[in-house]
Amino acid sequence: MAEHAENSDPKGESLMEKIADKFHGDDSSSSSESDTETKKPVVKSEVEAEPEPETLKNKVWRLFGREKPVHKVFGGGKPADVFLWRNKKISGTVLGGATAIWVLFELLEYHLLTLICHILIITLAVLFLWSNATTFINKKPPHIPEVHLPEGPILQVASALRIEINRALDLLREIASGRELKKFLAVIAGLWILSIVGSWCNFLTLFYISFVLLHTIPVLYEKYEDKVDPLAEKAMHEIKKQYAVFDAKVLSKIPRGPLKDKKKD
Repeated sequence: MAEHAENSDPKGESLMEKIADKFHGDDSSSSSESDTETKKPVVKSEVEAEPEPETLKNKVWRLFGREKPVHKVFGGGKPADVFLWRNKKISGTVLGGATAIWVLFELLEYHLLTLICHILIITLAVLFLWSNATTFINKKPPHIPEVHLPEGPILQVASALRIEINRALDLLREIASGRELKKFLAVIAGLWILSIVGSWCNFLTLFYISFVLLHTIPVLYEKYEDKVDPLAEKAMHEIKKQYAVFDAKVLSKIPRGPLKDKKKD
């Protein structure tokens, strides 16, 4: 009997161990499931909380309603790099060259045809004397490279200029048709201001001022756009408010042309 009791005890213990292991396994699985359930909402909340800065960023008002960076607005190529001073040496060289040309033609009153002729005279004289001097020194004559204007860049510039001129002509035609009064007034005001500025200085000075502004205003705006855009937004709201008052008192009383009636029909 004692032996039978001793043999039965291990079986009872093993049975109890299996039952305990089963309960522990269920507890561990349930605890792991509960842990995953508690972790899931945290991950979901973190994922949902991430797009909030992007939505706030998209709601920021930008000058002229732009959605692209300033570099992309200027085309994103080498001209944009020059205007935004991505390479300070190239931008400084271009601006310095424009300044030298303006000083030469405006302040020193040099003429373009005279400058071209003087440059050609000096270049031809130096090369001619150098070529003849090498025969006495027994050295090789200077190698004068052949210079040809490339066809591709010239055609690209001409094509881009043609597209811009046609776009400007289409805009002027649309304004002259009397369909949009706001554009008409804006263009008239711009041309009137440009005519006043043109009476103060000649075309070269005006071109140089525009060139300098293109090299200063965009880079300053890109640097301080977070401060400029809120001020510009307030100014635009005030302009729209004043225009609404002007439209109600003046523009709405102007009789509409026949093109407006035909468009409605």
